[in-house]
Amino acid sequence: MGRLATLSSRSDAVARARMLGPAIAAVADEIERSQEIPEPVLGQLHDSKLLRLLLPRSVGGEQVEPWVYFHAVEELARHDGSVGWNMFVANSSALIAPFIALEAAQEIYGDPHSVIAWGPPNQHRAIAVPGGYRVTGEWRFASGSRQANWMGAHCQVVEADGGLRKNRFGRPTIRTLLMRKERTTPIHDWNTIGMRGTASEGYRIADVFVPEAFSGTREDPGLRRDSGKLYAFTQQGLYAVGVAGVALGIARAMLDAFVTLAVAKTPRGLERLADTGSVQANVARQEAALGSARAWLAEILHDVWATADDREPIGVAERARVRLGCTNAIQTAIGVGDWTFRAAGTSAIFVGSPFERRYRDLHTLSQQIQSREAHYEAVGRVLFNGDPHGTFL
Repeated sequence: MGRLATLSSRSDAVARARMLGPAIAAVADEIERSQEIPEPVLGQLHDSKLLRLLLPRSVGGEQVEPWVYFHAVEELARHDGSVGWNMFVANSSALIAPFIALEAAQEIYGDPHSVIAWGPPNQHRAIAVPGGYRVTGEWRFASGSRQANWMGAHCQVVEADGGLRKNRFGRPTIRTLLMRKERTTPIHDWNTIGMRGTASEGYRIADVFVPEAFSGTREDPGLRRDSGKLYAFTQQGLYAVGVAGVALGIARAMLDAFVTLAVAKTPRGLERLADTGSVQANVARQEAALGSARAWLAEILHDVWATADDREPIGVAERARVRLGCTNAIQTAIGVGDWTFRAAGTSAIFVGSPFERRYRDLHTLSQQIQSREAHYEAVGRVLFNGDPHGTFL
């Protein structure tokens, strides 16, 4: 790795991501085509520890501040949205580590190339048996599963008496079961307009036994083993931070590409784009919008961190602020990307242009649950009456 190997401190995470940028950009077409991150880039990602920024130090992770993570994701996404996305997902799955037995977490992450992938919870249920669980079912949207060597299954638990296991809140618990990837079967169904390189495909599990130690539930912060302000943030909040980083990175790359195009392009019968007053004004507006959304989210993360506790989760008001900053960043990035694509004219529509794949990636991202505009409603409900019921914070 050379110089990359020397950038090992937490504060250098963004610098490590920046150094990998040119190598990622050089294989972006291959990633889109093959739906895999090729060597040596994948190995460089592992060596840089960028897939372990949210992993606890107790198992060899970086456990960085959330704004460091945010900017590192953003930096990778500037060069390829799918790589930025898979980086965010690998880090998000590492958030299970504080909720499983330390020995199990050490076994999983003792391999410096270990990555967990999984899909969201669905109707499938695990059966509680002596020493663990048996699980069967199919899951979808397992981003980064091609580069993973462990898979997870989120499911409710059926007890020996046939009833569903309840958590301390009186609701059916959602437990995460972890197993080596070779115990699962991939379902190659990721045929989408964008984010093709994420290989967010399905997988099938057939009557696999998972020991108790390789399971945990993330729904009760009081169950986590590791302390630290990072884990006071909700997992949904950190998921949203990752998506915001990807969105802003893609939009940043599109706006930079448009400025380069505008300096060189003179539409037929018109003056050079860069000399057009309306283009100049609109570029300035997009720059202000993008920079403001980015800076505000970083400010929120700093502010919440400053008052966060090592053990207790952040409060509803703080969760709402994080959610609002992330939603604003994602929606702003989509708007900037849309303007850039239209302003580039026919230069944007050709495969291989600096705009076409990023536009598709950005609009695929826009359909993901963290990107819903309904989050504004959830935050507004908290702002008016402080009621977190039904919110997704």
